[in-house]
Amino acid sequence: MDFIPRQEISFLLNDWLQVGALVDRPYFSQHNEDVFEQVLDLAATIARDAFAPHYQRSDAVEPKLVDGKVELIPEIQAALETYAEAGFCAAAFPETVGGMQLPFCVSAAAFSHFMAANTPTAGYPMLTSANARLLAEFGSESQIEAWCKPQVEGRVFGTMCLSEPQAGSSLADIRTSAEYDGFDHLGHRYRIRGNKMWISGGDQEMSENIVHLVLAKAADDTGAVLPGVKGISLFAVPKFLPDGTRNDIAVAGLNHKMGYRGTVNCLLNFGETGGATGWRIGDVGQGLEIMFTMMNEARIMVGLGAAALAFRGYARSLDYAKERPQGRTLANGKDPESAPIPIIAHPDVKRMLMLQKAYAEGGLALTLYAARLVDDAETASEPQDRETAERLLGLLTPIVKSWPSEFGLAANDQAIQVHGGYGYTRDYDVEQTYRDNRLNPIHEGTYGIQGLDFLGRKVLRNGARDLELLFDKMRATAAKARHDPDLGELADQLDAYVSEGSGAISDLLNHAAHPAALDNASVALSAFGHLVVAWLWLDQAVAATALPDDKVLLKKAKRATCRFFFEWELPKVSHQFALVKTCNAAASGVDESLF
Repeated sequence: MDFIPRQEISFLLNDWLQVGALVDRPYFSQHNEDVFEQVLDLAATIARDAFAPHYQRSDAVEPKLVDGKVELIPEIQAALETYAEAGFCAAAFPETVGGMQLPFCVSAAAFSHFMAANTPTAGYPMLTSANARLLAEFGSESQIEAWCKPQVEGRVFGTMCLSEPQAGSSLADIRTSAEYDGFDHLGHRYRIRGNKMWISGGDQEMSENIVHLVLAKAADDTGAVLPGVKGISLFAVPKFLPDGTRNDIAVAGLNHKMGYRGTVNCLLNFGETGGATGWRIGDVGQGLEIMFTMMNEARIMVGLGAAALAFRGYARSLDYAKERPQGRTLANGKDPESAPIPIIAHPDVKRMLMLQKAYAEGGLALTLYAARLVDDAETASEPQDRETAERLLGLLTPIVKSWPSEFGLAANDQAIQVHGGYGYTRDYDVEQTYRDNRLNPIHEGTYGIQGLDFLGRKVLRNGARDLELLFDKMRATAAKARHDPDLGELADQLDAYVSEGSGAISDLLNHAAHPAALDNASVALSAFGHLVVAWLWLDQAVAATALPDDKVLLKKAKRATCRFFFEWELPKVSHQFALVKTCNAAASGVDESLF
């Protein structure tokens, strides 16, 4: 089955985000809307036929480390070969590196099908794409030829190696070192020594090579290694060297995970026998800055994957609710001779389904909106439009990563509940979907880290200027919605919550030096995430106004879900805004001795 309905994808891309207008830009002029539809149809087909069938098997048969090599079930490699042969590894890359030069929002929409069908298998090309994009932007010509283009072709996979066993997310504390070792045709060569933990795709036998992008401490021209993140540089460290020999990289062990098991996760040792060979990307000390290019794309894709998993659970529980007869209406409840009704007829089951629908569709809309901002930041004809898109994207990226991760998981929880006791068994895959989605609030920056990024860096540090730009977008949507009598009330509510959020941040700015100013950053992230998604729901409801008569059910569904979100979910932000503006210390102020 297609876990994300094509009608939903078409509405978001065509009726709401207006991707057809992108073909008027020179960068996308070789395409047309028919090409976009063909890409999406092909993605849905390959996801259904090659990715979905081994979803449960890749969970049950975990990766194994045998004689230093990682063994995976063969279905994963077969699916990824089909994916690469169809050109999806190249989808959003420029033609200069062998790409198809599709809009990123179209590529992301296509990829959502693969993530809904089998997120762990889709994890390999997700990381590879981000790796190759970094190399395309910051690598030299020889580095692009050696490592980027083979990834775009799907012959070589990539990873990102940031965390270490002792450092976790605190990258300033990494110990991996890089010692200068000369210069060759691939650039400045180094000997890399250290250990990297939680490396997804860290080893496998499916691809010709694996390009590890490794953060390590390296000396500058004076011979000094600067402290903290200023001393971090970035290196491409391939599993196999240009002459075909094995690099000095060893798999020290595999991490046995709660979910996401089909994506192997490794502890890697670099330099056990003298030092792994790596080549510097960019300048000394520029490593973390460059790596954020990869991390920011990965964060959008994490949000997309979380939304896709929410869709998967929603689709499964919706089918179950329609087919499972149990109980009777209140009117006939005392008549044992009356026929049981499908559980979808029960009010509480409708509530659980509506929560899933609101979270899944809201999360997908959020991530595709961010993907469209990527396209605008890179290809909009007017410099002012590119700048606006870049500012909004920077502000929203922590929300795009985190909101679907939190509420997509909540949707999966509701999917289990709809199934009742069956949902808690492995007979139905909603329990696996929940376990797979549980990773998303953790990797690519935990929820708390994203909150600090959003409130500290993106809001307070620049005086909330970008946030005010976002508020202007929200107010513009409310103004459009008022032309529709069915949406006027929701428009007024959105304006009121925007004012509430703006007031909370204004108060916080006046107390920015307060020691607890950032203590409730994760609360702010949730509150503004809900506000952003409410805005996008209202914007979709406005766009649905123009749908033709043959899509009247879609129009009604969009408006009903929008109203549900406004009435059931949006009011939660008032309490959260109050916690943020008052620097509430009921949690952060508790002395450690009281735990």
